[in-house]
Amino acid sequence: MRVAASCLALSCSAFPQKYYSMQEVKVDGLPSLMARTHDPSDVLLTSLDTIFHDREICCGKDSALEDSALQADPKSLKDIATRLHGRHLLSDGRPIVVTAEYIEPDKLNGGLLITTMRNKHALLLEWNSRLYVCYGLAYRYDYDSDKGGEMDTILKFLLLDTRYSDSRRDTVFDRETDDWSKVQGVVLLEAKPQ
Repeated sequence: MRVAASCLALSCSAFPQKYYSMQEVKVDGLPSLMARTHDPSDVLLTSLDTIFHDREICCGKDSALEDSALQADPKSLKDIATRLHGRHLLSDGRPIVVTAEYIEPDKLNGGLLITTMRNKHALLLEWNSRLYVCYGLAYRYDYDSDKGGEMDTILKFLLLDTRYSDSRRDTVFDRETDDWSKVQGVVLLEAKPQ
């Protein structure tokens, strides 16, 4: 577990010797949407709708990403990213460009994830073969005396499970207690007018 925990740090080799206080970053204002069913396709559409929170982009009727999202394999983050990435048209013909980047668990970078959250972008995370909206991180800056610099260590992922509307909706992946090998990766998403 200590090896996996270190891979979300900016430096993956040495374990830190000095700890700084825990920090938290969140994307606020996401809609509280619930999937119509527990079917992975419905969960994907609802999760994308939560992340973009713009029915013209996704995933309302005639939205820019509706067809691409419906064609994506909801059990493959790589396929989701491939299908969503690129140029799409809104219902009125205006073009948008969607950036969808799949990152494997062993390639995740704490600094990138923290910056993504600070820029107010939630992301898709797959854990135990289920999709979640990651809307926040708990992390700390550690000092690596061997390298003489700071590194970001992600401690918790704050997740929304769009299958539920009750207390099961808010979920936490805790790096201390949960199995990192069951995380299949993340997809970073952003839509901009072209």
